[in-house]
Amino acid sequence: MVQLYNLHPFGSQQVVPCKLEPELFCCGQDALLVACAPGSCRVEVFAVGRSELCEPLGSFSTLGRVLRMAYSEAGDYVVTIEEKNRAIFLRAYVNWRCLSAGSSRVCVRMLGHNPHASCPEASKEQMSIIEMPLSDPPLCFSCCPLRGDLLVGCKNKLVLFCLKQLVVSQDLTVLDFERSLILHIQNITPVEVAFCAGYVAITAELEVLILKLEPSEKAADRTGQGRFESTGPEKVANESILEEADSSQQPDCDDFIICQQPVELLGEESELCGIPVTLESTGLVGENPYFQMQFLLYRRFTPDLSSFVFSFEESKLHSLQLLPMYEMGSSMKAEGRETAKQELLRLFCFFSLPHVGYLYAVSNLVELISTYQYSEKSQQAVLTPQFLHVITRAFLLGILSSIKSGEARKLCTMGGNLSAEMLRQIPAVAGFMCCSWSCRHTCGKRQFGASSACPPAQLDVCTLRMQLFIGLKAISHFKNHVIVLTKADTEDITEKKKPSRRFLSRKASNQPKVPPESEPGWNLYIVKTASTLQLYREMVDYSKTYENVRTESCIHLLSEAHLLVRTALMDPDLKESEEKEDLLAALRESCALLGDCYSRFDTKDFHLALPYYKMSGLSMADILKRVDLSSENEAHNYGKGFIFYLQHVLYEDTNEELSEDLAVKVLQVFYLAEPNQMPHVICSPCTKNMCPKMAMDYLEKVEKVVPSVVVTLCKASLALKMGDQLRCHKELDSYTEMIQVCGFIVEPRLLRQQIKGQISPTDLAVYLRETRPGFLVASVLALHENSKLELEEADSYIKMLSAKDGDNVPQLLVDFWEALLVACFQEEVVLELHFKLVSQYVWRLCRKELPDTKPLKTTEDLVNSCCHYGLIFPWVSFMMSLAPPSEQNSSEDLSKLQSLLCSPHIDITSVLSFLETLPDDTISGLSIHILCNTQLGQYETAIDMLLERCPEAVIPYAQHELKNEHQALWWKKLLPELCRRTRYAGDNYPVLLSSLKETLSVLAMELELRDFLNVLPEDGNAAFFLPHLLQCSRRRQVS
Repeated sequence: MVQLYNLHPFGSQQVVPCKLEPELFCCGQDALLVACAPGSCRVEVFAVGRSELCEPLGSFSTLGRVLRMAYSEAGDYVVTIEEKNRAIFLRAYVNWRCLSAGSSRVCVRMLGHNPHASCPEASKEQMSIIEMPLSDPPLCFSCCPLRGDLLVGCKNKLVLFCLKQLVVSQDLTVLDFERSLILHIQNITPVEVAFCAGYVAITAELEVLILKLEPSEKAADRTGQGRFESTGPEKVANESILEEADSSQQPDCDDFIICQQPVELLGEESELCGIPVTLESTGLVGENPYFQMQFLLYRRFTPDLSSFVFSFEESKLHSLQLLPMYEMGSSMKAEGRETAKQELLRLFCFFSLPHVGYLYAVSNLVELISTYQYSEKSQQAVLTPQFLHVITRAFLLGILSSIKSGEARKLCTMGGNLSAEMLRQIPAVAGFMCCSWSCRHTCGKRQFGASSACPPAQLDVCTLRMQLFIGLKAISHFKNHVIVLTKADTEDITEKKKPSRRFLSRKASNQPKVPPESEPGWNLYIVKTASTLQLYREMVDYSKTYENVRTESCIHLLSEAHLLVRTALMDPDLKESEEKEDLLAALRESCALLGDCYSRFDTKDFHLALPYYKMSGLSMADILKRVDLSSENEAHNYGKGFIFYLQHVLYEDTNEELSEDLAVKVLQVFYLAEPNQMPHVICSPCTKNMCPKMAMDYLEKVEKVVPSVVVTLCKASLALKMGDQLRCHKELDSYTEMIQVCGFIVEPRLLRQQIKGQISPTDLAVYLRETRPGFLVASVLALHENSKLELEEADSYIKMLSAKDGDNVPQLLVDFWEALLVACFQEEVVLELHFKLVSQYVWRLCRKELPDTKPLKTTEDLVNSCCHYGLIFPWVSFMMSLAPPSEQNSSEDLSKLQSLLCSPHIDITSVLSFLETLPDDTISGLSIHILCNTQLGQYETAIDMLLERCPEAVIPYAQHELKNEHQALWWKKLLPELCRRTRYAGDNYPVLLSSLKETLSVLAMELELRDFLNVLPEDGNAAFFLPHLLQCSRRRQVS
């Protein structure tokens, strides 16, 4: 659908003072080149954009009648197709500016034929005409805007001429061309070609073909030719045969035309188009690379038969164009000066039928991004980054282009953006980057974040104006100027009104039209387009006429105005200036206006009010002032988009605080529109300044209608703000603790608030710490388990709650770690919790420091709750029974640490550095070190430590630990050590002797008699060992 508006995209216009009738024209940087009518062989040059007047700069002569003409900015040359004596020539005019300025020196030379000899010292003031011989007459051509290479279309072939710069002297560089590649194409005759950065676009009468050429290191074969045959499936071949058969039966019939079915082939499928292409490399070996080719698009159209009077000539494709988009690359140093390098960002291909234009994005893949329906039959069109200018017989159409708006959408969805400087000037980081907030909304195929949005790609075509021009013939574009040629035809009116009933065949359409003998009136105009800001302001003013009548038209026009400004900011040539500041201000204003539309209007995309308001940079208070909040009884007065915006902004942790009056207004809005959201509104930091008594009154009304635990918890929080702890206690007793934990998960801001990015506890959390610490720990644990609170955030939160800072760890935080260890199954988190708990237990044991509060869980509770706390080994308990009363009555930190080390799930190496700091001069410390050695498998070291420090526990230790594969340590380690130590009398002699006897009893029961004899010491007392030998012998006899 086409939306037609009566805006003013065109400003002032100038008449070009041509002396002779213009036939062709093109723009060269700041100059307009006009080829005069047949017979003159002259090109006039005029200044464009320097002043309000179009000043003549001079002229230069051509060698023949100009049939086609184009200008290449890269190389600053003019290329023409000329006719002289019924012969067609291809020529390039280099250094033409000096001749147009009055110089009379002209040099004519052949392509690549000794250019140095034709360049004397005065060649800076000499124009050179380069002849480019071709075996077939040239039909069309195109200059690459990036490199200046020239692609020429002939019958069944395309010829590529590469631009070269030859250095003659230090101050003189000569341009020349080299024919480097020929593309032999069958089954299609190029009518128009376009060439840019290796991409080739070709149009025939009703066919479009896009190819991509890339340099290749190796030739396809020894002859330098590569064959790319493209043949369709058998069905297509059979249809072609049938069409040829039908046409052979009626060779001279002018009453019918054979029309093939429309086809669109993209990517690899386009190779099935039936157009064979052969590449022939003609450059010098070692200088020009070989090429390889890739098919990107083939499209075939059907003639428009909607008109009763059909002319095949008027149904052809026209206005083929490849339009590049640039970005400024890294700067390069050239001759000691830094220059910015233009890099190709994206390429677009445009072509048009009489009633519709097509715009494709071209890269390795081709994508149709927009179609443009014309209200009248078009004659020619020219595409610019912001506008599509179309001429019909009597109108100049100004249509907003979709090129850079498509780029804006692409950057928005990818997280791409404008420059960092622009972002810093947009407070909300205006939608040019995707947000990290978890709330995302999907609309159709578009996905938007809370801070990003872009008008959809499916916007209707926006025709800003149809400017009346009589007898339009041609159009061109230069920066912010449009050049149009008008000629008044003098046809017979009666003949013109008489309809022709004869259908023209393809054969007849190829016959050239005989031009009228004389065309009495002509004019060449330079029309200046309106500036971006001027047009934007007019579009905004114009949209206000649709606010209360046609809301979709209002949104459409504002969306186009937004894209207009947004694309202007993407211009790589835009520098820091007042204009840029004005564009940024306009961008923010357009976002605010779109936010107003989506917040008020009843539209399916109401959720877009949120990102557009974010992009506007307006505060919440500013947006509330833009909306009528006077109604207190009608909920439907508030648009869904406005409620959606408020709801999501109030869910955010923001530093903005509304005044008391605005906070009350927000409460009123949600009480009328979304009463179930009232607790979330009250918990928002934005409504911090509201009256708690009024908020309590609203909650009591809501509780009567939609009671919930969140409402009750919110009432308890408000009661604390009002200083009523009794009512808070009463409200908390209304539900069980488990249900209240679920309420905190739904609204975590009841427990924590975020101020300037720092999480801090609420008054309700402080109250729970003092009265119900276990319930508070369970609630914080639930928040962490439901991804409402990260582990580091929970640690700092509990420290703030306990008024601890630095390295001081409150017992409440240790309780949280223990509870989390009980509930956690993630290996990484378990390792981290082991590290935290062990370090804290050891830290307090080393300093003999007691917890600041009573622990919520005892060691027995933890052992019964999870596998991370194991049953304390019997030998550890036996050791602790030998400890003095001062150690036995210590805190539970020791027993919890011992329980952790007795668990098979702990990685002792991760906490060993902390355990080694614990002194072993006490029984408790010794037990920890023995546990560490045991977990590390160092049993012999553990036995030595026990025999040295606590021999009473060596047998309980051996009975528990020396089993299975470690059983041999009884006779390999323990028995020899005990025998050695009992040889000498000492303080521990009775204990050691008793341990030796117990060891011998164990060995007598486990070993064979011969093995038992082998492990006994050779110099031992036989009387001492004899009872154990007899015991072993009797066990053998019994068995």
